[in-house]
Amino acid sequence: MSISNHIIARIRAEGPISVADYMADALLHPTYGYYTTRDPLGVKGDFTTAPEISQMFGELIGLSLAQCWLDQGTPPTFTLAELGPGRGTLMSDILRATRQVPGFHDAMQISLLEASPTLRAKQAELLKDHAPVWHDDITDLPEHPLYLVANEFFDALPVRQFLRDGAGWREKSVGLEGDVLKFGLGPAMPQPALAHRLEDTKDGDLVELCETAQPLIATIAQRIATHGGAALIVDYGDWRSLGDTLQALRAHAQSDPLQDPGTADLTTHVDFEALALAAKATGCAYSRLTPQGVFLERLGITNRAQTLAATLEGDALQSLIEAHRRLTHPEEMGNLFKVLALFPAQIQPPPGLNA
Repeated sequence: MSISNHIIARIRAEGPISVADYMADALLHPTYGYYTTRDPLGVKGDFTTAPEISQMFGELIGLSLAQCWLDQGTPPTFTLAELGPGRGTLMSDILRATRQVPGFHDAMQISLLEASPTLRAKQAELLKDHAPVWHDDITDLPEHPLYLVANEFFDALPVRQFLRDGAGWREKSVGLEGDVLKFGLGPAMPQPALAHRLEDTKDGDLVELCETAQPLIATIAQRIATHGGAALIVDYGDWRSLGDTLQALRAHAQSDPLQDPGTADLTTHVDFEALALAAKATGCAYSRLTPQGVFLERLGITNRAQTLAATLEGDALQSLIEAHRRLTHPEEMGNLFKVLALFPAQIQPPPGLNA
């Protein structure tokens, strides 16, 4: 059975399902899901993330977190965690950049949250010298100071979609037309979680709600508020969700999200306001939302690129120049991707960000 057949059978048995349920099945089904069955990254995959573009991204992330650790008094035991670590490239770059920070590696315990068995195997090979520990749930992280990074993690969490209809909301669903998956709409109903969005939306506007993100953020923020640490969240999105941002990527090109589920990556833009407010409710502070390009420039990516360029020529030099542009230029990833940090109240935000 394919995931497509599984979803069709489910709809026939239960009726139309939410967009969130569709995304969860297509991406995370334990046997047929997209992330369960493949390595989606790189030229042969469906998309490329910043760590795969250049080592500079992970190096600067690592140094920012290490500076937070120094600023918070070098706690002798801490968790260095990553959500959705891909092939382990970002964590590997973080570790290389921080190995000269006295005491940092001796104090750290690496924790990885990864749903894909395929990617866990790649992470285990790349990070074998650092004894990482894998967790299935964010609540399994140790009760230690927590220094965490999540790059392109929250965009893949399932979202529900709601269309404004008067004072109510019609939920977008996935149903069947014959044997073909089709989007539909449910009846208009009140949605208490979207009550505040009646102020800034009009009839016909679509709003996305990621119900799984808030408990994740609350757990991370509670650890940081209680024990210290910092979290860097890097993703595409904006301060407040508005509009249908569901997209499918197959072989680096956009595709129909309902076509051949389980064979394409499904993502939506992150509502950073919802993440920030969930963190604030725990007593944790959050930074001003900052474009990725600005964040990396503040951390010195241009100087790092110049240092690397001094030893390169030809195609290697051109690749470095293109990588720097792709990560920082406003028309590339520089403005599309944003950075949000969580940190203890009364503490300065991580380097590269403002309160």
